[in-house]
Amino acid sequence: MAIPNGNRGGRPQKKSNAPRNNGRGPRPAGAPAAQPKPKVTEDEDGEGTIEMDGVVVGVYVGTQFRVRVANGHEFLAHISGKMRKRFIRLVVGDRVRIEVSPYDLEKARIVFRLN
Repeated sequence: MAIPNGNRGGRPQKKSNAPRNNGRGPRPAGAPAAQPKPKVTEDEDGEGTIEMDGVVVGVYVGTQFRVRVANGHEFLAHISGKMRKRFIRLVVGDRVRIEVSPYDLEKARIVFRLN
């Protein structure tokens, strides 16, 4: 049995108006640059964490910080244990790497100072 026009179903095929390159052409002038994708890793207990880079925008008591990531979202973050142990100091404007739990997307842990 021959299949007419390569159509396996009962409906006729529709032509799409979408661009042939699936939108991967040159970025229009003034368009925002692509955001860096967060890296998802698994902890030793099998739980997944989301790693992102951000900038410290606020310092609070109790070694807590307000961190803003590239997409504009802000997290309330605390310093990880190894950073406390090594007396790593953070000030406003420092670039940091944070880990976010998928269960609470408002809080984070600062695991590395980038600059």
